[in-house]
Amino acid sequence: MFDKYIDNKKDEMIKQTQELIKIPSVHEDSNIPNKPFGENAAKALEYILSLGESLGFRTKNVDGYCGYIEFGEGDELVGIIGHLDVVPEGENWSVPPFSGKIIDNKIFGRGAIDDKGPVISTLYAMKAVMDTTKISKRVRLILGLNEEKDWKCINYYKEHEEIPSIGFSPDADFPCIYAEKSIISSYLKMDYSSLLNEDIIITEIDCNNNALNVVPKFCSVTLKINHDNINIDNLISKIKYFIDLNNYEIDIYKIDYEEIKLTSYGIQAHAAHPDLGKNAISQLIVILNNIFNSYNISIEIFEFFEKYINTQYNGENLNINYKDESGALTLNVGKFTLEDSFLKIGMNIRIPINTPVVEIGNAFIKNTSSYINVDFDTPHYLPALYIPKDNKLIKTLCNIFNKKTNSSLEPIAIGGATYARAFENCVSFGANLPGQKDMCHQTDEFISIDNLILASKIYAEAIYELSK
Repeated sequence: MFDKYIDNKKDEMIKQTQELIKIPSVHEDSNIPNKPFGENAAKALEYILSLGESLGFRTKNVDGYCGYIEFGEGDELVGIIGHLDVVPEGENWSVPPFSGKIIDNKIFGRGAIDDKGPVISTLYAMKAVMDTTKISKRVRLILGLNEEKDWKCINYYKEHEEIPSIGFSPDADFPCIYAEKSIISSYLKMDYSSLLNEDIIITEIDCNNNALNVVPKFCSVTLKINHDNINIDNLISKIKYFIDLNNYEIDIYKIDYEEIKLTSYGIQAHAAHPDLGKNAISQLIVILNNIFNSYNISIEIFEFFEKYINTQYNGENLNINYKDESGALTLNVGKFTLEDSFLKIGMNIRIPINTPVVEIGNAFIKNTSSYINVDFDTPHYLPALYIPKDNKLIKTLCNIFNKKTNSSLEPIAIGGATYARAFENCVSFGANLPGQKDMCHQTDEFISIDNLILASKIYAEAIYELSK
């Protein structure tokens, strides 16, 4: 019904996606009035609201925390919930990460598929419905700015604005998502001050401000050596042995006679799919534990890590190897810091829908209890989302996708977290197509132009069905 209209908007949609990608809207803590997530997040919101207004929609900036674009009349509100913030760009892109460059019919850039491209797809889907049909409800595109961190934006929206009665989030996969795992952000912490007189000490850790929900591709640690007691060249030989033994990609830099730097390289991926990446932090911690143990220096947080987590975590050593219809438990190590004499290791844990979250915490607490100086903390938690497959919303959206693509696919479960779980009667719906590699949070993130346009056509049908 809307295909021709959207095809005529193709060039416009490509251009707007490129322009939105060019705004590096990585979250920043900010005290600037009405810009709680930094200047660039505010610019992204201002840009999309201005675009919405120019297309004939009603718009509102909700105190800089979020915004919305709306059309239609009626008492009932249909919600489409997306986000404009992005994770940090990461390393070693083949194109500038905020360029929006087009290569081989793909738009490249951080946020292309997560979630700026899909936001543009839904906006032009709304435009198609508004300009060509009549509906009996209001449709509102809600835009958050803090999705990649702790959801303050969407929580602020829920406190101050109208809640949709039904809706979807264009921030995952087609055909439709019926379940999302629960997620906890957890930290192992140890006071390092009592070890500052050892012959080898850590003086600096740098992981390029990696996000907790991204498999890190870079991490470096600087070590200071007491050269009176340790020959630095012998130490470097030992480190090379451990690196070769584990087949890790870690470079060693001799800064001077008492200082060396280890730089670990991995492969970036979304924390929901840690198996698609290679964790630079995890392999470096394993090497550090080998180094310190070889000189009889006990660092309990590293010893716990190597015994219970290591580089290919599956929960077996903690007796929490859970798996159900939503998939297996996964853990990503996304943070590694030394601040105020405390070592901290940050983890993003995604838990199958039938596993009580408290069991995971209890397993960590039980096993860290034998390590005197190691503490476990869970400061952030997202409950699981589950809607039965025969739910009307699930069936409606799946049928729309299958009809549009001549498919017969069933709804799926994911480890990712979308704004769908922030509202009742809301699910994730696209924009990644079945069989496509998930480029969320990865180096050289992109959305294909065909995907951008097809998703918009699917979203237009969905908006019409939910609001007619």
